[in-house]
Amino acid sequence: MNTTFSFQIYKRASLLPSEWNSLAENNIFLTREYLEVLENSSPVNMTCHFIGIFEETKLVGIVLTQFLFAEKLESFGERDKCLKTSVRNFALKNFASHVLFVGNNMLTGQNAFIFDKNIKQSKAIKTLHKAINQLKKDLKESGKKVHITSIKDFTAKEIEPLQEEFKNNYTFSTQPNMIFEINENWKTEQDYIDALSKKYRDQYKRARKKSEGIVKQQMSLSDIKQYEDIIYDLYFHVAKNAPFNTFFLARNHFSFFKEIMGEDFLLYGYFLDEKLIGFNTLIKNGNVMDTYFLGYDESVQREKMLYLNMLYDMIAYSIKKGFKEIVFARTALEIKSSVGAKPLKMYGLITHSNALINHNISRFFNYLEPKTEWQERNPFK
Repeated sequence: MNTTFSFQIYKRASLLPSEWNSLAENNIFLTREYLEVLENSSPVNMTCHFIGIFEETKLVGIVLTQFLFAEKLESFGERDKCLKTSVRNFALKNFASHVLFVGNNMLTGQNAFIFDKNIKQSKAIKTLHKAINQLKKDLKESGKKVHITSIKDFTAKEIEPLQEEFKNNYTFSTQPNMIFEINENWKTEQDYIDALSKKYRDQYKRARKKSEGIVKQQMSLSDIKQYEDIIYDLYFHVAKNAPFNTFFLARNHFSFFKEIMGEDFLLYGYFLDEKLIGFNTLIKNGNVMDTYFLGYDESVQREKMLYLNMLYDMIAYSIKKGFKEIVFARTALEIKSSVGAKPLKMYGLITHSNALINHNISRFFNYLEPKTEWQERNPFK
């Protein structure tokens, strides 16, 4: 029997079909609650849309898209001051300032869509393609022409059915997703320490000694609201000094996240002499722990090895609570590797609205995506 597939584009999480969360049960980042967080505290240069895919009248697919418009962005990242950075920023502003992401540009991993396991995936992907084209048309009619469309982040196996449908898209690979697998025999932080080789046990001891005097505290909603400006300033310092950025979070992002997601969202503050000098965030996603944004005072971070200590704290908590893996995401690849995270190569698809640029998209992409040289470590015996 030949069934009819259709789609519906939603601008508000409150308008999503009542059965939406039944498809999102295995990924918190596609639930109605998380999408409400995105909608109400997204970066100033981001607009989210949610797509429902239907087989006849049954919801069989859920999709997240993010439209980023760089004209509201003050900086693409301030760490690297060089000619290539200037060329890249010029290219971004003039040829790539309107980017439609199918997926979540604030996370690493396949958080773009979920399809019902009982349907033919190729039909759902074909309908997704139609929905993307319609969304681009809608955006153009509202005066926002999409320059670049990107579908992200997928493993080599996950990307294959998309490549078949989106034939004119360039397949790219950026920095890997750093995944920390938790050994099923580890029950405590000490089990992890015992598994390290001497060199990396010494690194652990040195970092922990350096952190003496720092008090770590899980922060409640009222705590987050009390320290909101300081939290944001610590986050913004790290974000603007990254080599590349396409957005900056809204100031209320963390408090709104905590308000909506409750105990699934954890924010830990790090205090020195009763002053907040750093924070990190974690999101519980089933049996996977996702690391999220963090921030710190640069002078204290160097002296106290604060970032490394945060990684150890995330590992210790995740082992204690019985999680199977930690998604450490991109950036700071070498230091994450030094605590035991392994790189997982991720792929995406990209296309440009300008035919000439699209023909040379591989070269154009190299200007947009800074290359990262790093050395993988193996800290275990």
